Amino acid sequence: MESILELYDVCKVFNGFALQNVSFSLKKGYIMGFIGPNGAGKSTTIRCIMDLVHIDSGNIKLFGVDYHKNLKALKQRVGFVYDQDVFFEDLSVEKNKKIISLFYNTWDDDIFYRYANEFNIPLTKPVKHLSKGTKMKFALAIALSHHAELIIMDEPTTGLDPVFRKELLDILKDIIKDKDKAIFFSTHITTDLEQIADFITFILDGKILFCKQTEELLKQYVIITGPLNLKEVVQASQPISFKETSLGFEAFFETSRATEIISKYNLSFKKPSLEEIMYYLVKSNNNK
Repeated sequence: MESILELYDVCKVFNGFALQNVSFSLKKGYIMGFIGPNGAGKSTTIRCIMDLVHIDSGNIKLFGVDYHKNLKALKQRVGFVYDQDVFFEDLSVEKNKKIISLFYNTWDDDIFYRYANEFNIPLTKPVKHLSKGTKMKFALAIALSHHAELIIMDEPTTGLDPVFRKELLDILKDIIKDKDKAIFFSTHITTDLEQIADFITFILDGKILFCKQTEELLKQYVIITGPLNLKEVVQASQPISFKETSLGFEAFFETSRATEIISKYNLSFKKPSLEEIMYYLVKSNNNK
């Protein structure tokens, strides 16, 4: 299946921070979650993809084409939903739409008004009077109304209440039914990604730790708990992370390394959430 977004060894030194050999790819028909702690490089990577900052080395391809070749035409095929106000705040939704539509050759008013109705976006209200959730829906309606094939979203659910977040995730599930589209979704709210992401790419300190199928990733690790009298035995099995708790210990393992010790000592275990996986991997890397 054709890749819609590809990064190869992308490097960028930016405001005292460096992206280092960032590589991953996203194929049509899939949603990729892009995770990492604050300051890990998520937004910088997205700015590089959108050519808002120029990379120092490496290569980026959009729709199989080097992104610096006819970037203007390539951007026509990308919908960008950004976690900042990018509209004319004093103008109405309708007037904003009229201005923005001029920049897209494939703008489709019928699609815009369909989404505006579906999302309950008030066309006559000034943008500055919209809630954060409605602004996000407006941005998504804009992204979808020029037949974008790649939707790039930078922290779209930050600050949204649970109802708005659930609505947005349902919208994304509906979008991706079109197998010619793909969604690249950067967020630190990992519970959202567990519901919709096919792949997870994890960036830390400007480096990609992994890019894996979500289902595979959630099976890869296990959290073991037990009494402190087994502390040394468990630590000898080299967990990725280990901490003492008020009830004993909690150890984070690769599942393949933990199976024998769980069985031998009849230890309690659970499969970690995506948030717990990120927490323990960040903690482990910080302790190196």
